[in-house]
Amino acid sequence: MSQDGVGVDLKTSLGYLLKEASSVLRAAMEEVLRPLGMSVTHYSCLELLAQRPGLSNSELARGAFVTRQTMNVLLQALEREGHVTRPAEAPVGKVLPTRLTPRGRRSLEKATVAVRSVEVRMLAGMTETEQAGAFRILQSMIHSLREGNDGA
Repeated sequence: MSQDGVGVDLKTSLGYLLKEASSVLRAAMEEVLRPLGMSVTHYSCLELLAQRPGLSNSELARGAFVTRQTMNVLLQALEREGHVTRPAEAPVGKVLPTRLTPRGRRSLEKATVAVRSVEVRMLAGMTETEQAGAFRILQSMIHSLREGNDGA
């Protein structure tokens, strides 16, 4: 509780600390990606496509934590810039599978180096054991929230 007994004490709230860490991480990533002409969402989209070619707009939006509309605008820009390709018509149903082009892969390679530098900086004060523990704890938190576990 906060000092007046109402709300959450931000000094001791793990949720607030996670949000702050997320915000600082995003800002650091944006800083290193900006000179490459990318945003975090742009990078996330390319990374998702490198790991899972053929994802749809909806799948990419979920993976990059943005709306379908935002992802659609980004995909149109990436297509114009020659970073991705999508068929003119859906091979099955309404889904337009998206794939990286060689140009998109080259852009991703540069961005990955930049993003890795941020992660290395973020983890610099932690041992490998602490990093593994943090990874397990965060995965557990995500799982608990997604599964609707309320501790009851």
